[in-house]
Amino acid sequence: MASSLSSCWALTLLIWGLLAVASMANFYSDFDITWGNDRVLNNGEQLHLSLDKYSGSGFQSKNEYLFGNIHMRLKLVPGNSAGTVTAYYLSSQGQTHDEIDFEFLGNLSGDPYTLHTNVFSQGRGNREQQFHLWFDPTKDFHTYSILWNPNHIKFSVDGTPIRVFKNAEHLGVPFPKNQPMKLYSSLWNADDWATRGGLIKTDWSQAPFVASYSNFEADACVASASSSSPCKASAWLSQEALDTNEQEKLKWVQKNYMVYNYCTDTKRFTQGFPPECSLSS
Repeated sequence: MASSLSSCWALTLLIWGLLAVASMANFYSDFDITWGNDRVLNNGEQLHLSLDKYSGSGFQSKNEYLFGNIHMRLKLVPGNSAGTVTAYYLSSQGQTHDEIDFEFLGNLSGDPYTLHTNVFSQGRGNREQQFHLWFDPTKDFHTYSILWNPNHIKFSVDGTPIRVFKNAEHLGVPFPKNQPMKLYSSLWNADDWATRGGLIKTDWSQAPFVASYSNFEADACVASASSSSPCKASAWLSQEALDTNEQEKLKWVQKNYMVYNYCTDTKRFTQGFPPECSLSS
């Protein structure tokens, strides 16, 4: 079974003609501003998105990736950030798109940010897990990472895994594996739902709100129509499970900082949990 799966992934990568690249990005050369151009400050080494009452802002990668180990350092909106959302995610396009989400839901001064994660496959999401962080994400830059390979998707913060979404195709659960995805980020107003279900609204007297980015790094398979080279072998591409140290860190985070898990929401899933919930992290 393992060897047939390996052959399948190798064939998929060959078909897409992927070229593995490891790069420390320059924000000029690796990203395009997608909206709110006059609200983006970019000096190449750091990029700052801002939000005011009239518009937010966002950017996207020039490259599309099919599997990767991707890292970005972020410093989130300080102070009263209620109603704002800083999104950092991979996504393809269309109604049956795939998506891997980090979303940072702002809050009142002194209250913790909520880190919202989700995975979409073939247009279906509803796989939310939410966390508080063990540090103040507005005081300094911290590294938020997505490792996406044919076996699982691993979300990490400063090298500590917080969530693993396993390939459960054998249970009939679609897994993102065929659609290349670009990296997107945006800062926008979502005060209809982001903070306490929309009870707390954005205080525009605090605007402009600013989120900052640095040190984007992609060790990833870049989809290239002109390349006939397979994705080069990397340790992350074949990783099937967390090592013992990572497992302990994951348990620590989920015990102490997880605030919502769709796999334990009995009110939402009255007829039983989704099949992937039967897999241990």
